[in-house]
Amino acid sequence: MRLPFARRFAPYLFGFLTVQRLLELKVARRNEAWARAQGAQEYGQEHYPAFFVLHPSWMLFTLLEGRQNRGRVSLPALLLFVLAQPLRYWVIRTLGRYWNTRILIVPGGERVRGGPFRYLKHPNYAVVALEIASAPLAVGAWRTALAYSVVNAALLLLVRIPAEEAALREYAREASQGGRLPG
Repeated sequence: MRLPFARRFAPYLFGFLTVQRLLELKVARRNEAWARAQGAQEYGQEHYPAFFVLHPSWMLFTLLEGRQNRGRVSLPALLLFVLAQPLRYWVIRTLGRYWNTRILIVPGGERVRGGPFRYLKHPNYAVVALEIASAPLAVGAWRTALAYSVVNAALLLLVRIPAEEAALREYAREASQGGRLPG
């Protein structure tokens, strides 16, 4: 099988990611409205804008660097990216209405432990990390893959996951004391 040149494939990858992310934002907004109607408390608002810079710029640099590549599409990297997609939707489906791009804790809700959450505490972030590395590598954008993998890991490990865990601990503490969500 002959693979296309990365520079010609990069715009298709960019288009796929753009449509995918926009459709997911629509689902996230609907889920956010539902969660807020249930009295959800939001956490981590201060770091949320960083993800709206990270993801679009990652997509753009994947496109730009990929368009400069005169080599062929990397089949192993492309396969990793393609394999990440069912995992992505397994996470979204498992979380159902609770899936969101924000940290929203719904009163009366319980931590999801089924589906991919049986194997990983934060499978959604593992999938995103895989995508952030594999999509650019598929089109030869290794600088983008490296830079954004480092930035994403720092944001996740130092900011996002600790914020989620703190929100869940606070909710569990409030719930065990018979209290309501703070705020």
